[in-house]
Amino acid sequence: MENIKLSENILKALHKGAVIPAMPLALDKERKLDERRQRAIIRYYLDAGAGGVAVAVHTTQFEIRLPEINLYEPVLRIAREEFDHFAATTQKPVIRIAGIIGRTEQAAREARLALSHGYHAGLLSLAVFPEASNQTILEHCRVIADIIPIVGFYLQPAVGGRILDVDFWREFAQIENVIAIKIAPFNRYQTLDVVRGVIESGRAHEIALYTGNDDNILVDLLTEYNLPAGSKVIKKRIVGGLLGHWAVWTRSAVALLDEIQGGNLTGDTQQQLDLAMQITDSNAAFFDAANNFKGCIVGLHEVLRRQGLMEGLWTLKRDEVLSPGQKQEIDRVYAAYPHLNDDDFVAENLHKWLS
Repeated sequence: MENIKLSENILKALHKGAVIPAMPLALDKERKLDERRQRAIIRYYLDAGAGGVAVAVHTTQFEIRLPEINLYEPVLRIAREEFDHFAATTQKPVIRIAGIIGRTEQAAREARLALSHGYHAGLLSLAVFPEASNQTILEHCRVIADIIPIVGFYLQPAVGGRILDVDFWREFAQIENVIAIKIAPFNRYQTLDVVRGVIESGRAHEIALYTGNDDNILVDLLTEYNLPAGSKVIKKRIVGGLLGHWAVWTRSAVALLDEIQGGNLTGDTQQQLDLAMQITDSNAAFFDAANNFKGCIVGLHEVLRRQGLMEGLWTLKRDEVLSPGQKQEIDRVYAAYPHLNDDDFVAENLHKWLS
């Protein structure tokens, strides 16, 4: 099969670097899809300046795929409709990424469905291969890459990922239809393994690196890697983020990335490190780091609820609730870092997005 090729404007946007929020799922009190608020959330991201959206990923809740729930295709469709409208109205490209999970048969089915809905790439989870060899996983990746361009995904073990060594990433990066990698092990050593593997693959200029390290966002975006590959030293940067953390306070995230890309981030090194710490502290509250991330989805819901974008914290799993003390932690970071939120922007536009 001939690989699907992305348009130049999408590839350019991907390699420049973009804010790509990982979309949460909006439900009503009956735990049914709240389509009005789901559309409002997508409109919020696009009007905030996000360069793309990742749909049907962890924050969208993996349970959308269960036969009795059957929301995988509906959320892909709703998001596609909003992307199409925005692109037609503004002439701006929207990077469209669909989450793809499961063993090869399921992943291939999801890849074909995403492609049929106009998605540019699949964010390929490998969590279903906890003990498999590199070669087994790579063969799976090649099959899916023959269907749709793929974004690799290094997921932290605390939420279902597995360790993947530098040899894996070197060989993975050599798959022709790999266009980007989301680096999210929440670990400096493992992050370096991905960057090194991509540089040593010979395809460093063809693969965009995105941070998924919600605990280290700003430092990831400020770091330039200079690593040897044969007789050369290759420079490589993490150009953007595909992040659950950027599913909230998105307007501020866009402003931050714009400042970094323009070389205009204010402050000296110490002030920038202070800002990095503030973002990480906020993420700890949203993601419930104190309780091993048990409340990471509902923590994002709580921020969106406060802003009026969500009606409540309902998820598809009834036992998924804020952890003890998590609401107070969100209160704390809201009070401590008012410059990080985008509440005013949301308040100005909420009525329009909900209409």
